[in-house]
Amino acid sequence: MALDGVFLRHLKKEIGAALIGSRVDKVFQPNRDELILAFRGFDAAHKLLISARANSARINLTKIPVENPQQPPMLCMLLRKKLQGAKLLDITQPELERALMLKFDSVNELGDHVELTLAVEIMGRYSNIILVDENGKIIDALKRVDAEMSSERLVLPGLLYRLPPPQDKLSMLSCDENEVLARIDALPRDMELSKALLAVLQGVSPIVAREVQNSVGRGGEVFIRSMTPQTRERTAYFVKRLIQTARDASGRPFMVADPQKKPKDFAFLDIHQYGVSMTVTEKTSFSGMLDDFYAERDQIERMRVKSQDLLRLLTNHADRLSRKIANQQAELASCAERDTLRVMGDLLSANMYAIEKGAKSVKLQNFYDEALPELEIPLDPALTPQQNAQKYYKNYRKAKTAEEKLTEQISLAQTELTYIDSVFEALTLAENERDLSEIRTELMEQGYVRMQRGRKNQKQPPIAAPLKFTTSDGFTVLVGRNNRQNDKLTMKDANNNDIWFHTKNIPGSHTVLVTDGRAPTETAMEEAAVLAARHSRAKDSAQVPVDYTQIRHVSKPQGAKPGMVIYVNYKTIYVDPTKE
Repeated sequence: MALDGVFLRHLKKEIGAALIGSRVDKVFQPNRDELILAFRGFDAAHKLLISARANSARINLTKIPVENPQQPPMLCMLLRKKLQGAKLLDITQPELERALMLKFDSVNELGDHVELTLAVEIMGRYSNIILVDENGKIIDALKRVDAEMSSERLVLPGLLYRLPPPQDKLSMLSCDENEVLARIDALPRDMELSKALLAVLQGVSPIVAREVQNSVGRGGEVFIRSMTPQTRERTAYFVKRLIQTARDASGRPFMVADPQKKPKDFAFLDIHQYGVSMTVTEKTSFSGMLDDFYAERDQIERMRVKSQDLLRLLTNHADRLSRKIANQQAELASCAERDTLRVMGDLLSANMYAIEKGAKSVKLQNFYDEALPELEIPLDPALTPQQNAQKYYKNYRKAKTAEEKLTEQISLAQTELTYIDSVFEALTLAENERDLSEIRTELMEQGYVRMQRGRKNQKQPPIAAPLKFTTSDGFTVLVGRNNRQNDKLTMKDANNNDIWFHTKNIPGSHTVLVTDGRAPTETAMEEAAVLAARHSRAKDSAQVPVDYTQIRHVSKPQGAKPGMVIYVNYKTIYVDPTKE
């Protein structure tokens, strides 16, 4: 991972400069894997984000607003009791391990000053936040680790805190380039230099090791077996530079992004290994870069955690409907032979004189076929020929009725599945608790979620305003974020002359280009179509079909589910939502 020990050393320097000497004003726990400590100092206030989430573990100063639960978790209440008002004395890092120790001067229940330590371990899925008392004993942890989870290191209240077991690697704070080269020489000869550096040096991530190899090999691969005296000299030079950067924490924050400007990696030194395939940008601060890098991922993860119950509910309904449709389609396929049942009944009725009583089958000429082939018809020996004919007619009528009913039921189930798909998409677009609340209210109104006691006659909160954008030539574009907003935007707020957009046969938001009596420009039409594609399931695709028509041609069938409309007189435009 890019947040290695050296990067953490730079963060420690940046956080320490801003927070040491400040006091903890508030403690928040937005979700189970994150903590936010709000500090107040003499000159400014700061928020420190500590995340132990597996795919985005980190510690950094943040300016991103985060919603907090109404009821704080137990650990949050404990930290408020222990750390609120405490003064941050120091931040330490064991060698170049991915761990920071935040030391606080706190006051206990007796009014005595005690030193508490908040140990922040940034180690992927093993990341943790641990509160340690003045005697080195664990008070509590974000993730408790018992004997069943690990036999090497227990993390439980009352036990002595121990650092994770160290790796057998060189610390750049105490070694030099010659020691590094000596260690590399002892490794297998077919190993790449970048992998050798990862195996030898503490606190270095793959992107940094690859960058050193890229510099040594001038863009080419470098293997231990092929290292010449000149290559060794270049390796020593760039390793020495890396060691100096680590010791002085003199690196700068650089972020790597793909051609679609999606963040891909980051480091504390300039990155050249990707050539022109990636864009490398220098940021103003390490904390700000982490906010930019993880902002979208964190927002998605936070909303996923908060919407888990709704996702589970919708998944169960979608699975049930899919199974129901599959079973009904299989039944419908069996009704396809119903005309044969009628033919058999007609043949039996026309040839009763030729059928012996008690026969198990009879062969009769099929006069419905010009070739007059013989058709063997199974019979029930216990029934008369007339009763056998009536049985075939009865089965024919049952199959005909079943086909009509099954066709209707399959259509209804597919419509419901389309609606649930639209709610799934609305959940992915939800940005805050209010958006989730609107989706929950919608599902209550549709009977998918049980109405809470006391809320049956309670007035529902007003529907939030849609997203608002302005095109490059001054037109306003409104985008709904869920089905209730879509209905209100399309059926109530929009004018008949406004232009309505929606991705073709793909779940997405209703998008309206507000014309205000003007003729829309090609630029406005294209940008509105791009917004419709971006706020749909096809947002990561290219050449997305988007239908558009005037609002006057959009209508809502009676009894239709929220967000479901029909439209006519439309045209289709193809856009690429991944471009700016």
